[in-house]
Amino acid sequence: MEFKIGNRMIGNKHPVYFIAEAGVNHNGSTDLAYKLIDAAKEAGADAVKFQTFKTESLSTVRAPKSTYHKETTGDDNEQSWFDLLKTQEMSLQMHKDLIAYCEKVGITFLSTPYDFESVDLLEEMGVPAYKLASCDITNIPLIKYIASKGKPLILSSGMTTIEEINRAISTLEESNLINYALLQCTANYPSPLEQSHLRVITTYKAMYDCVIGYSDHTEGHVNPIAAVAMGAKIYEKHYTLDRTLPGPDHRMSMEPNELKETIDFIRATESTMGNSIKQVLDVESENRIKMRKSLVFNNDLEEGQLLSEKDIGIKRPGSGMEPFLFDDVVGKKLSISVKKDDLICPETLI
Repeated sequence: MEFKIGNRMIGNKHPVYFIAEAGVNHNGSTDLAYKLIDAAKEAGADAVKFQTFKTESLSTVRAPKSTYHKETTGDDNEQSWFDLLKTQEMSLQMHKDLIAYCEKVGITFLSTPYDFESVDLLEEMGVPAYKLASCDITNIPLIKYIASKGKPLILSSGMTTIEEINRAISTLEESNLINYALLQCTANYPSPLEQSHLRVITTYKAMYDCVIGYSDHTEGHVNPIAAVAMGAKIYEKHYTLDRTLPGPDHRMSMEPNELKETIDFIRATESTMGNSIKQVLDVESENRIKMRKSLVFNNDLEEGQLLSEKDIGIKRPGSGMEPFLFDDVVGKKLSISVKKDDLICPETLI
């Protein structure tokens, strides 16, 4: 399975598609968002992703903050979750400005819509694909609405059961949307490494005929290497310009140098994977001869002598008869006189 976002093919035969998740780390500032786009481009990301929502459609006025967001933004008495979300909204003009800037610097703009109105806005902007947040995996009406647009859809699967994922994917198939991807995800911020459960990537690859990836909320570079080695073909990671900035997600996000390191590790991991065909490589050809062993004569021997086991040794280099022929050589007669450590060759035997 493969599909295209912009000018980039995504699938098992193609390089990992890296999504730099800016999210709401723009803090409502277009200038800060520009700098985030620059950082993603400089780091080598394929796409930069934001979040599109209308707070009134996303949350009730009394919806509580998570423990993590209380730690990063204060409790509900200081600022409600609803009021905080209002500060993170992106206007229509901001969307236009960011999309134009992404086109200028040469990186794909993506965003996660959280409501129907936001899907309409992104569709009006001509986005090439959609991302569904983990929290909406059971939001079948929203999934149907996004699927009706006929564009590739990337689904994160944090906080979900297999039954919930099956329902979402069945919805896509019933909507005749075939270009979609499923990302393993642990919806905890930041998430401990031991809660990554990267083997789910293998489960997804066996169960679903779609592109599989990973949305990473851990710290460090273990998971980028491990997930890509396990076959993740889309990788998503939160980043910020500065972890000390005010806002809900900065603390669990990478800074620009870490973003670049992560992408570099992913590209290096891809290069190590090679192909599945075991063969002698060109870079091994010299050592294949110099480090392997051959059958050699253990003693000076005269022409016509029959070879016994004690007459045959196994030593470097590997340019003579290979050791697996040892038993075939025992009992053969010499066609010429030989010296100790001479390589045993077919022409020396009768």
